[in-house]
Amino acid sequence: MRFSLLSLLLCFLLSRAQAIPPSREIEKAQIKDFTDQLFEISSVMLHDVINPPAAARFYAYATLAAYQVVVNNSEHYPYLSEKFKEVPEFEMPQAPESLNIAFASTYAMLALGEKILPSGYMLQDKQNAYADSFQQNYVLSDLTLDENIQYARAVASEVLAYAGSDGYSRLSTYTRYIPTQKEGHWYPTPPAYIEAIEPSWMHVRPFFMDSANQFSPPPPAPFSLDTSSSFYQQTMEVYHTVKDVNDEQEEIANFWDCNPFAVKFTGHMAIGLKKITPGGHWMGIAGIACEKADISLKRAVFVHALLALSLHDAFISCWHEKYRSDRIRPETVINRYIDQKWKPILQTPPFPEYTSGHSVASASAAVILTQLLGENFAFDDDSEVYFGLPIRSFSSFTQAANEAAISRLYGGIHFRDAIEDGVAEGKAIGHYILNKLALNVNSYSGK
Repeated sequence: MRFSLLSLLLCFLLSRAQAIPPSREIEKAQIKDFTDQLFEISSVMLHDVINPPAAARFYAYATLAAYQVVVNNSEHYPYLSEKFKEVPEFEMPQAPESLNIAFASTYAMLALGEKILPSGYMLQDKQNAYADSFQQNYVLSDLTLDENIQYARAVASEVLAYAGSDGYSRLSTYTRYIPTQKEGHWYPTPPAYIEAIEPSWMHVRPFFMDSANQFSPPPPAPFSLDTSSSFYQQTMEVYHTVKDVNDEQEEIANFWDCNPFAVKFTGHMAIGLKKITPGGHWMGIAGIACEKADISLKRAVFVHALLALSLHDAFISCWHEKYRSDRIRPETVINRYIDQKWKPILQTPPFPEYTSGHSVASASAAVILTQLLGENFAFDDDSEVYFGLPIRSFSSFTQAANEAAISRLYGGIHFRDAIEDGVAEGKAIGHYILNKLALNVNSYSGK
């Protein structure tokens, strides 16, 4: 009888040990928790139809809140905020002895999102569900959970206060942008003829750049209908590319569309097509890569935060140039002067053409992710499956960024110089940020 009880006890202990996943599996599960909750923030942005530069700002502050939990309670990680253009005077709370960094960092991100997004209240239920799930999966006491929640909210409050001084709240006070009828300048495009988005975005404070025009590209090709001019030749390239587009090019164009303002008309009814922004697409790629890579939850939070902060600066630089050059879109030129019935494959976004926002953002993102995760990091990008698009596979972040850039030509919404100069602009921003931080990534590669 004694032997039987001992055997049962050993079997019970063995089964319990097998039920507890190894630490690496726990790490992977917590990274997925983080990326899943970040997607909840993206879902609220979809609901609110957040524009690309604003989305980048919201991602930046949300992930910065998560990262502040990590950096305040870990070794080997750099204080990114010490390199900001305007260094914040954070008064971070004392972490509780019961601190669970995985939980508190993710919860801080959700708490920041709740306060900063127009419909952030939608994240309240997500916070509660995440807390209940984490407590159940990792057996936290009610007291421990409450202490971590209070700490995460306090950290988020400090970051939110810093966000309140970045100039975003004053954007509506600037002189309203009014399109000009002059040749070569931007004018609202069909089918919805939406007014220009965020014409004063250059007044939002960057994180790392000294100014919005620090990385201004060369001037775009001047408007000209002379058949020998660069502008006319680029116009005809867009025109013929769309007319002769093949299946692969059309799939690429749609995969990287990322236009939250797309509208479909059925009779007299306009239907908004929900799509993620370029920044949201790259945040999704970061999540895919971090779940695949052999890294810690802390490092995954770091990757997301630095990427989001860099995307924010990239959009400030790009938007400054868009409204400085105020360049006409291919659709407007072609319909006015070449072919009234021509339509691009993608709907033209509602802001000036030069430089290409996706080109700038993607190039800067690729520089950051390549430095942090590797030069030949292959991945399957399923971030658009949610929107009914197939998975695309890439051998590196650079390959993905280059495809995102050229997709704007295939889609008929950008001229070639806006794409190529946008890539150069984005790369310059990414390298500048890395150099400013002087990162030694090997020192905290897996900690």
